[in-house]
Amino acid sequence: MATTPPPIKLKQSQTNSTAQTLLVRETLRISANLASSNPNSTEPETPPRLSLVDSAENRRSSLGLVEEEYVNSSLRLICSEEIDGRRWNYVAEKDALSGTFNKASIRALTLNTPQPPREDLMSFLRSYVVPEGFPDSVSPSYVPFMKWRALKHFFGGAMGVFATQTLLSSVGASRNQATPGAVAINWILKDGAGRVGKMLFARQGKKFDYDLKQLRFASDLFMELGLGVELATAAVPHLFLPLACAANVVKSVAAVTSTSTRTAIYKAFAIGENIGDVTAKGECVGNVADLLGTGMSIMISRRNPSLVTTFALLSCGYVFSSYQEVKSVELHTLNRARFTVAVDSFLKTGQVPSLREGNLNENIFSFPWLKDRPVVLGPRFNYAFQDPGEYLAIEPLFEKERYIVTYNPSKGKVYALLKDQAKSDDILKAAFHAHVLLHFVQSSNESQCSSQKQREYNNYSDIVLTTTDLEAHMLESCKMVSKSYGIFKSKAAEQGWKMSESLLNPGRARLCASDKLG
Repeated sequence: MATTPPPIKLKQSQTNSTAQTLLVRETLRISANLASSNPNSTEPETPPRLSLVDSAENRRSSLGLVEEEYVNSSLRLICSEEIDGRRWNYVAEKDALSGTFNKASIRALTLNTPQPPREDLMSFLRSYVVPEGFPDSVSPSYVPFMKWRALKHFFGGAMGVFATQTLLSSVGASRNQATPGAVAINWILKDGAGRVGKMLFARQGKKFDYDLKQLRFASDLFMELGLGVELATAAVPHLFLPLACAANVVKSVAAVTSTSTRTAIYKAFAIGENIGDVTAKGECVGNVADLLGTGMSIMISRRNPSLVTTFALLSCGYVFSSYQEVKSVELHTLNRARFTVAVDSFLKTGQVPSLREGNLNENIFSFPWLKDRPVVLGPRFNYAFQDPGEYLAIEPLFEKERYIVTYNPSKGKVYALLKDQAKSDDILKAAFHAHVLLHFVQSSNESQCSSQKQREYNNYSDIVLTTTDLEAHMLESCKMVSKSYGIFKSKAAEQGWKMSESLLNPGRARLCASDKLG
């Protein structure tokens, strides 16, 4: 049995009162067998990290500064503790006669150097605006996203002050042009219209998943539009109620969209099970920036600046910050826009872009209500075919597939029709095949494009393909898909992409056996 280490005699400390503040006067309740705890215990480890210390040299170096009341006492170092990078040593007084530790004699001695008040303040603020364990607990794109989010909310808070001031002035509250009852009724009707707008737009729920970035940016544009309409009430105060109701409907639609897409964005930043922490800190950053913007706009409004000019400048900052905020998000799923980027890169270079490259090249302006997409997945049969002969000519090529892909020269679009047996992988393969066919059509007709604008928007409605050319493109695309679809999926998985047919927004139409022409 190991002999008891000799007591440590501590000398009088020569430090001033500032150094003595390092001491922590805290009595801990610990069990009597703390010093002899079983190292093989299977109890779960608690957050603080304890390390037993028995080295005389460690004891001498770790006791550090003690208060005058502990001088010349017999102390033993029990253990060291670390919490979030801060360390403490625990010592206890041992009776020289009985050889036992005195009850309630454990004291905590800090080993941390004192931090300047500024560092303490920054540490306090970080606890409110960054998740615990930052930066290891979030993805790298978290910082740029929160930076642009804060700037966006700053401009948004500033614009909100001018819009509210204008509304109050228009309704007559500031000039006593209306009775208090009329003012209240107008305000209630305005808010009621906004609630109706929320309910009506909620049916678009699925679009919040597969066009997340696009709708997120659109929600900020809607918010900008709503604030602009509120500002217009200053020019026509007699139209306050219809304009205010319309503005609130638009703003409510923006609020529904922003709320519906928020969780998915924060989930992309969270590493592990900390989505709640990431969400809370993200909302805190937005609120702080909003308050700062509100305070700034209040000070500006006292100088009576030009309302239109000030609002225009703030709007530019708001829209630019919103665009950069959305662009900085890195999502792992392949929706229509990112799927197009991935397939185009694969067809041109043989490689699937990384998560960062795919998200940066995603088209944020491809809103779901736009109808000029070059690839249509799951359309009605009559949208893709007007001539029965065209269907009969290509149908045998897809006899073993659960989809049919065709190109309609009159509309300049590729249609991927789904059969009733189509499963998830069949839908993904149909989308891949549609982009391959579009690639061949564009390549063969590139010399006929008269302007760069036509190439950007894939507008080939003025180009007429012969039946022979179309059949050749169909055969070429079928051969390429059979060889490269598996390679594309493998390389996409290597880059970390997750493919889901639901995010490609396929239509509900399915071809049944009775649809075949005899």
